[in-house]
Amino acid sequence: MLAEQRRDRLLELVRQRRFASLLDLADELEVSESTVRRDLEQLQEAGSAQRIHGGVLYTGSSPKLPHFDAQQPEQWDKKKAIARAAVRLIDDGDTILLDGGSTTYEVARLLVGRPLHVVTTSLPVANLFASDANSDLVLIGGNICPRSGVARGPYADRMLAMVHVRKTIFSVAGIHDEGFFNNDLMLVETERAMMRAANEVIVVADSTKLGHQSLTHLCPLGAVNHLVVDDGILPAWREKILSAGVDLVVADSARANIQEG
Repeated sequence: MLAEQRRDRLLELVRQRRFASLLDLADELEVSESTVRRDLEQLQEAGSAQRIHGGVLYTGSSPKLPHFDAQQPEQWDKKKAIARAAVRLIDDGDTILLDGGSTTYEVARLLVGRPLHVVTTSLPVANLFASDANSDLVLIGGNICPRSGVARGPYADRMLAMVHVRKTIFSVAGIHDEGFFNNDLMLVETERAMMRAANEVIVVADSTKLGHQSLTHLCPLGAVNHLVVDDGILPAWREKILSAGVDLVVADSARANIQEG
């Protein structure tokens, strides 16, 4: 088996299992563990897998759900830059609450392997952490949206009322003068419950969301603590966000350098 074919097979095994031990992968591919380690180094550099104690986790592209597939490909570089900036707001040992937005998923991928207490409404996000021995995972139940794999609705809201976290991280569909918006009424109610459960609220959103409303108003601009956005944000919007008392973190889409305003 050629090296490229072996790595493709290795990635497929990790993707299917979500977590695999080095010994199992070596046996499956009929190669040494050292060969598997070398192949995994390349996959980790590409962001497709992450080595943790005892094995490897799949951290590849967003899962095959319509919600993710519908995203415009040109926005992914922005989302990944935002994620790299957002994870700097998370400390080891934090208890965090994550929703199922596409940008939040990118944040979650970068948090796998860190010592965290993770609560999530998202099945795709839960899959990332399910076999991670370094984190504790709580999955919120409720009505599952088939497009995104996210739990929302009254059952989810009741469960969220029983938890308390240090930081909530979620995405939005629009940011306007009136505040933050999303396009699902049940989702908005669940995100409000997420906000009530947290000491700090972090919104992650690419700059294309600025200046746009969506179906349902979530909260005023000043109701969140941090907004992490890419460097496509216009100066007028920088001023509006800062004037609302929100900590603004701007991620450099080209170099992933971080400017804080």
